[in-house]
Amino acid sequence: MSGSRPVPAQPPLDLYGKGRSDRATRVLDAIAETRLRWTTLVNRHEPPARVDDRRLPLVLVQRRVEAHDTDVISLMFTAADGRALPEWRPGAHLDLELPSGRVRQYSLCGDPADRHAYRIAVRRIPNGGGGSLEVHDSLTVGTLVTVRGPRNAFPFVLPGYGSSAARVHFVAGGIGITPILPMVRMAHRLGVDWTMVYAGRSRDTIPFLSEVESFGHRVTVRTDDEHGIPTAAELLAGVGTDTSVYCCGPVVMTQAIADSVRDMPGVELYSERFSPPPVVNGTAFQVQLARTGEVIDIPADKSVLEEVLKVRPDSPYSCRQGFCRTCRVNTLAGDVDHRDTVLTDGERAAGDMLICVSRCAGDRLVLDL
Repeated sequence: MSGSRPVPAQPPLDLYGKGRSDRATRVLDAIAETRLRWTTLVNRHEPPARVDDRRLPLVLVQRRVEAHDTDVISLMFTAADGRALPEWRPGAHLDLELPSGRVRQYSLCGDPADRHAYRIAVRRIPNGGGGSLEVHDSLTVGTLVTVRGPRNAFPFVLPGYGSSAARVHFVAGGIGITPILPMVRMAHRLGVDWTMVYAGRSRDTIPFLSEVESFGHRVTVRTDDEHGIPTAAELLAGVGTDTSVYCCGPVVMTQAIADSVRDMPGVELYSERFSPPPVVNGTAFQVQLARTGEVIDIPADKSVLEEVLKVRPDSPYSCRQGFCRTCRVNTLAGDVDHRDTVLTDGERAAGDMLICVSRCAGDRLVLDL
C-alpha cells in the first residue's frame, strides 16, 4: 500500500539504554497483538466476539442527563461488594439484565483506566422494544442489577500495532458517540494523530458534547439544524491514504460511509451500528412453533426474530446482529442458513440457531418455541 508505515518487528528498546524492550511498550505491544486477532477491514467478515458469560452484580451509583433534551442519560455502576471490576478496552459493551427479564447491550463510555466504575448511556426510544423505557423509568440510584461481560465486538486497533494506518478518523452520530469516546480518549493519551466528526440533529440532542469539545480543534461538531444533513464526503473530510476510520451511528450514516470508503484505497473501516443490519439475499420461508403448532411466514426482507416477536413479544433478544446468543433457539426440523458469528460447529450440528440473523436454507423450519 502506497505510503504505508510498516509494523515494527519488535518493540523499541528501553529509553534509558537497558538491554531489553521498554516495559510500557511491551505491554502495549501485547495488547495490540491481541487486538490484531479482532481486526476487521471493510469488505471482510465481522470477527466473532469473544463470549464472556460471567454475571456481575452491580449497583447504580450515579444517574445524570447527558443531552439537554433529557432523552439521553448516563448510568454509573460499581461492584455491589466494592471490589475492582474486570478490565475492558475501548469498544466494549455490557449485557444489562433488566428487572423485567429483558437483556440489552450498552457500550461502555467511561474511562478504561477506572477499574471501580462502569459508565453506559441510554437514549430513550418511545417506540422501541421497551428496554430503554425501562432503564429511564425504573433504574434509580441504589438499584441492584446484573450484567454480563464486558466483551468487545468493536475493538480499537492502534496505528502501527495491528493497523498499517498512520492516523485515525472517528465519525459518531448521536448516541453512537458511546463506543467512540473511549477510543478518542485513548488516541489522545497515546499521542495518535486523530480527528473526529460528531453529528446529530441539534446540540441539545447529542450527549457528552462538553466532553467531546474538550479535545479542541481535532473535533468538528456538525448538527442538522445548523449545517444540514451531512454527506459522506463531509463526514470523511481529510481522510486519505493510510487512515483508519471508526464509525458508529445510524444505519444510513454507517452505510454511506462504508460505500464511500470502498472507493478510497488505503483506508481501513471499522464500524458498529445500534440497529439490525438489513437482510441480504433473503428468500421467504415459513417457521413453525413446535409447542403450539403456529406457522409464521417470514418475508424475504425480515428476520425470524422480527416475525416471532409479533406473536411472542416476550421472546428474549439483545444485539439483533448475531453475536450475543440471547435469541438462541433449537431447530427441530429444517436446514438452517447460519449467518451468525459465534456459534460453534458443534452447536450448529446440535440444531442451535440465532433467529436474529440466521434463516432457512429451504422452505420451512420447526423451532422449539
